[in-house]
Amino acid sequence: IINKLNLPYLAADLLYLEGVNMKKQLFYPADILLPKENFEKWSVIACDQYTSEPEYWKETAEAVGDSPSALKIVLPEAYLSGDDSEKIAKINQTMGEYLQNGVFACFENTMIYTRRALKNGKVRHGIVGLIDLEDYSYQKGADTLIRATEQTVIERIPPRVAIRRDASVEIPHVMLLIDDTERTVIEPISEKADTLNKVYDFDLLQNAGHITGFALGEKEIKYVQSALSALAEKSGDGLLFAVGDGNHSLASAKECYNSGCGSRYAMVEVVNIHDLSLEFEPIYRVVFGADESLVEDFVRFCGEDGGEGAQRFTCICGEKIKEISVKPNGALPVATLQSFLDKYLTDRDMKIDYVHGIENTKKLCKTKNAVGFLFEGMGKSELFTAVQKDGSLPRKTFSMGCAD
Repeated sequence: IINKLNLPYLAADLLYLEGVNMKKQLFYPADILLPKENFEKWSVIACDQYTSEPEYWKETAEAVGDSPSALKIVLPEAYLSGDDSEKIAKINQTMGEYLQNGVFACFENTMIYTRRALKNGKVRHGIVGLIDLEDYSYQKGADTLIRATEQTVIERIPPRVAIRRDASVEIPHVMLLIDDTERTVIEPISEKADTLNKVYDFDLLQNAGHITGFALGEKEIKYVQSALSALAEKSGDGLLFAVGDGNHSLASAKECYNSGCGSRYAMVEVVNIHDLSLEFEPIYRVVFGADESLVEDFVRFCGEDGGEGAQRFTCICGEKIKEISVKPNGALPVATLQSFLDKYLTDRDMKIDYVHGIENTKKLCKTKNAVGFLFEGMGKSELFTAVQKDGSLPRKTFSMGCAD
């Protein structure tokens, strides 16, 4: 969390004053706020998860109880409605109360190295700090330093902008990926973590693993900045950061900044795409208000194809499972499916949801009039090449790791 009122704006903004002979950095330290206690109850999953499973959020609320928590200063998209103004006002009020009541400890002008133990036993490494939104665009085909990897679902931005516009703290879930094959940025920090100041070490809520955080000193911060600058110089077209998760949170931050009501900087976690723990998983589709005719129309739209170049889908209609093969209408199966659904759902009384995990998809498809699509995802080694060549991928193309 960053206290938006206490960001080190001055040091960063000085970089742009005429006559100041100072090299612009690509990644900045921040005044980072951490809760003083009950870390586990703060560790709430991103707001765009479990959007069709309100029971997950109910369980989380029961686990949090009356304690201060991230749950009370985010708006889970499972609860979005036509008018969320009262919820948003309550969120912003709670942020102010947390600041006034001394809930947080402030770690000034730092970055944090994170070491996360996943449920499968693997460990993911990252560094939390600030990026300059001037370096970022979510427009397809952008040539900026920081680029979106997926097309933006525009309707998901306004609620986040509404919260961020008057927020006194930022609580993001943005992960930026770097293509660091030689492991020059994060891994050297990881090797010396035990010499750093440990600032948290706890189990994540809802059986989501364990995380440890270490505050970086001035020497380590300068090393990270230098290593990122060297990595950027190797990039063929200037791409350093690809948004791995939190595309819509970062897009909302950019919209606030563009409209003059938000910070120029946003907090992110930087992770090496070559981290051994990082696994790409497809994000599946479930269409509510549909039946088996949706599958038939999809096959007709694309054309049936049983050849080697066909794209294959597992379609779930209640308890029925049907395997289909169609002619590609995009490089990835998700692109073929999404291009069809975008046209098909226009003017139809149906709702689409983007679901993490095969079992969660099957569970949702057991409801009446719901059809789910499972398909093969992309490999992580394809990401940077795809973004450089084609711009952003279809929205909600992949997630990194299991749904929890």
